[in-house]
Amino acid sequence: MPPSAAILDAAFHRAYKATPHGSTPLDRSRRRALLKIVRTGAVVVRHLRATDKRFSKPGLTDFERTLIADRFGPGTLEHSRRRVGRAVERIRGLVAEEQRLLRKASSVEAFGELVRRMYGRTASFVREVDPDLVQLTEVARFLKARPQLDPLAPTVVVAGFPNVGKSSLVERLSSARPKVAEYPFTTLALEVGHADVGFDRLQILDTPGVLDRTGRSSQAEREAEVAVEHAATLVVFLIDPTESCGYPRPDQERLLARWREELPNIPILVVATKADLGPSPGDWLRVSAKTGEGVPELIERISLELRGRRALESPADSIPGVQDI
Repeated sequence: MPPSAAILDAAFHRAYKATPHGSTPLDRSRRRALLKIVRTGAVVVRHLRATDKRFSKPGLTDFERTLIADRFGPGTLEHSRRRVGRAVERIRGLVAEEQRLLRKASSVEAFGELVRRMYGRTASFVREVDPDLVQLTEVARFLKARPQLDPLAPTVVVAGFPNVGKSSLVERLSSARPKVAEYPFTTLALEVGHADVGFDRLQILDTPGVLDRTGRSSQAEREAEVAVEHAATLVVFLIDPTESCGYPRPDQERLLARWREELPNIPILVVATKADLGPSPGDWLRVSAKTGEGVPELIERISLELRGRRALESPADSIPGVQDI
């Protein structure tokens, strides 16, 4: 059943129940017609605005807008919102017009004709935006399945190749309980957990694995890259130097190099995972989500990185207590 059918059924049912008082039969008929016109318009407008509510209050973040544009196409959401908004204005205008005409009408037949016209034109306006109502419902359902991030809270995005230990580490760091398994592409969607680090309440975002294959990425991989670019205060990039993830270390490092080149303003903290399986080269921080080795040090590094980031954005003396963190 199209969305318009449910909206119109609700509106016409509400209008049908109008039982006004009046001093004469003609007065009652006029009042009944007025109630039908006003109630029909009010119910339809309420339903149309409810469809758009998810996108207007408190509004979408840049992260959400980019996810939507990537999934549904640039401008798709805005186009549907504009069309539904115009339908709301047309129906409001119609209600005002019918009320003016009703004041001038002087017979029961004229009252009935105005109500029928109101019903017909309202139905036409709502049916015109059926595709847009379907689109808005799909977008809202899509967003509901993704984490809602607080734009004012620091967000640590844990990213890297598949099976490098992202979900296991997120489980160690935060309240999230992602699915963990010993095979690639276990994580197919973004998942958020929370952690308290010093005085900071952090959002820890687990992401699907990303392969460095520009132009051939899956939907899950694209969402992970959107999170890195548009949601991250800090990226914790995991590299599995043991290559037990199934991918060579040079391939993992190429993805890291590409992100550093394309996203120079986003701090990236490189972490070598699976420390329990063997040594790691270089001066990377080593952690093992399995044993907990290196996790306290990682938390401290995250705290330092965020503190440095905050100091760059605001003078330290303007933030009460920042020197004591």
